[in-house]
Amino acid sequence: MHNRNTAPKRLERPASMSLTRTSSRIAALAILAGLLAGCGSKDKLATGSIPDDYRTRHPIVIAEGERVIDIPVASGDRRLTAGTRDVIRGFATEYRNASSGVIQIMLPRGSANSHAAQIVRKEIRRVLAASGVPPKRMIETSYEAPAPGDAAPIRLSYVAITAQTAPCGEWPEDLTLTMENRNYYNFGCASQSNLAAQIANPTDLIGPRQMSPVDAAQRGEVIDAWRDAAAD
Repeated sequence: MHNRNTAPKRLERPASMSLTRTSSRIAALAILAGLLAGCGSKDKLATGSIPDDYRTRHPIVIAEGERVIDIPVASGDRRLTAGTRDVIRGFATEYRNASSGVIQIMLPRGSANSHAAQIVRKEIRRVLAASGVPPKRMIETSYEAPAPGDAAPIRLSYVAITAQTAPCGEWPEDLTLTMENRNYYNFGCASQSNLAAQIANPTDLIGPRQMSPVDAAQRGEVIDAWRDAAAD
């Protein structure tokens, strides 16, 4: 007769099956941990290295650049005006401070004032020479006027080392397609370009200048004034 109080026997699982399931669980946990790590916050160093600073995107560099000035000449002019002579003198002063190359005097060709430009060029050479530019560093060339009937200027130019930035006005990305809350690519380019134009001596960006000698007389007056104030 079957005894109802007898507990059923528990089936034992093979040891190999238990080890397989344990290994599967460990592997699943490892994969899940890797996925969660990928969704976590990025390293601060990696996030901080994104070039979001406009000074990094538009750096001021020292490069060779052309400095140009246009001298207006009317078709009936036979000499320069007083204001034009002052402009040429200022241009010559900048040339002597920034360059030791040549100055190009570019005359218009095929314009209504081409004959007047040929007459005025002699006075331009005299003003440049009087301002300290050696005549052997003046080179005369010509350029084709854009419109035959218009008055084209006489163009003075020289090449010098200048502080400058890359050209502004580039829009490589759509301003509306961003979720990173960063400023746009062209941001800060104009201010960097204006700052570079205000640098009188580009070599100041390379290193400091040599210190001027101490004024002994001025130093003595300062020390005497300090002693008199301390005595009072």
